[in-house]
Amino acid sequence: MYFVGVDLAWGERRPTGVAVLDAEGHLVHVASLRGDDEIVADLTPYVDGPCLVAIDAPLIVRNPTGNRPAEALLNKDFGRFDAGAHPSNTGKPEFRDRPRGARLIGRLGLDMNPRSGRARRAIEVYPHPAMVVLFRLGRTLKYKNKSGRDLEQLRGELIMLLGLVEGLTGADPALHVDGEDGAWRRLRTAVETATRKVDLRAVEDQVDAVVCAYVAMFADRRPEATTTYGDLDSGYIVTPTLPADLTPTPRGAESGGAGDPGAAVRAYAGVHEELERAAEQCARLLTAVLDDAGINYLTVAGRAKSVASFAAKAARRDAGVLTYTDPLRDITDQIGLRVITYVHRDVQAVADLLADQAEVLDDRDLGRETASEGRFGYASRHLLLEIDPSRVGEPLEPVLQGRPVQVQIRTVLQHAWAEFEHDIRYKGTIPTEQAADFDRRFTLAAGLLELADREFSTIRDRIQQQGVEPEPAADDDPRLTPRELAAFLAGQYADAGWSRTDHYQWIARIVLELGIGSLAELGETLRAVDTETLMERMDYRYPPGAVRRLDDALLWAYGDAYVELAGNAHRAPALRTRLAKMRGEG
Repeated sequence: MYFVGVDLAWGERRPTGVAVLDAEGHLVHVASLRGDDEIVADLTPYVDGPCLVAIDAPLIVRNPTGNRPAEALLNKDFGRFDAGAHPSNTGKPEFRDRPRGARLIGRLGLDMNPRSGRARRAIEVYPHPAMVVLFRLGRTLKYKNKSGRDLEQLRGELIMLLGLVEGLTGADPALHVDGEDGAWRRLRTAVETATRKVDLRAVEDQVDAVVCAYVAMFADRRPEATTTYGDLDSGYIVTPTLPADLTPTPRGAESGGAGDPGAAVRAYAGVHEELERAAEQCARLLTAVLDDAGINYLTVAGRAKSVASFAAKAARRDAGVLTYTDPLRDITDQIGLRVITYVHRDVQAVADLLADQAEVLDDRDLGRETASEGRFGYASRHLLLEIDPSRVGEPLEPVLQGRPVQVQIRTVLQHAWAEFEHDIRYKGTIPTEQAADFDRRFTLAAGLLELADREFSTIRDRIQQQGVEPEPAADDDPRLTPRELAAFLAGQYADAGWSRTDHYQWIARIVLELGIGSLAELGETLRAVDTETLMERMDYRYPPGAVRRLDDALLWAYGDAYVELAGNAHRAPALRTRLAKMRGEG
């Protein structure tokens, strides 16, 4: 038996979405068609035998004006959820004669009596109230293009619908949309990559058709949980029964979202621009903290989770139950930062620094978790932080108040593996028969990269331990070169990590401004520093990089004169705070 969904367009020139489920609830066909001839030809192979076709379009219209009785009854229940039906009457040209849906059913030879026991039949359905019931929505999803809804809002709502439909795999009856033909994946990709609203429209008709097909299966398998509004004489609509405990989200309360993923997505879309600004601020602050500590890193990036990504996460279900009952509170990676380091030891250094600078709400080493299971695979350190406004030298974006920030820290090799693996697994299609081989190859690659990470760490440690003979600067150049400084500092501070290349360039300019023109002069200056007392008073809770160690030593040696250097003008307040700490005044 097949369950067929038809999201019938008002006119034959507009696209109609069609979808077909087999008896086990697997999506076996989905398409966008035009014209009755094309629809009949496409569906005939699926309706020749036992079938139930659910059509989203009026099949029976007798009333000359206003609503059909079925619509009035349905609106009484679902209008408060924004899921009321539009009025159908013979005063409208499209219903003056036999409705298009009824003509189509006649050509397919189906019985459209909702009480019929025949093997080949059709019913009228309406997706919006069905979605309210199936997904327990406080209000309908706003994925239809209307005034005031921009592309990203429409995309977010439609992606959430995709996720909710995917979650029906754990429902009764179960729906399975991820077939081997990849049709559903192509619909999702089309939504994720759409650049125009019309691109979304081409998908929404087909998704609505899938919902219609599922309603057909639901009505067949669970008649006791199905309601038929109206009758064969005046027209009817079949939909899953509204639960007594399901209530609409109050008007103006969409900022909450507890128990209503649709409301949460709309609230998130409303603050998304603020979150983007907050993410930029967080990335800037984190970069400054890393630079101040002299820790070596490749990149720092920040982003606010896209509306579409938030919607997809809000729609996740486990065994038919929403994973996030309050998405706005429970989805904690709305603002995400990513730090890419060169070697694994620097990952720990960054984590230690962040623990010193912010409150750590959660700390997960996913690489260690993977290793504890005896596997190679995804490796990344995930910290959930709450920023302390008193530790920040500028006003925080208001949206950051009480909102956690997720920071991912990984090496460049770990990052390369994770990005490639995600791109292949989630944006591509791996044939089922090749899945095991792909898993093996990804595991092998992860093991090789872990080995490479270890070797790079060993190489760096040995270079630091042995030291590097610097190349002397040209006789007419009074500056110490960044390479000279790097080599000198590797020996001076053997226990410190390497700093960024541009930081060596910067400190070389500071050294020149102090009038130090040789390594001998620099060494003489550093010998006068009480390193033991300096280290004790600074009480580093993270391993500072070599440049930071030199910076503090020069601040100790030159005091206020160091703060007043032109090259330090941009950070004078921070240096004065640090100097007071060195002097035991803070």
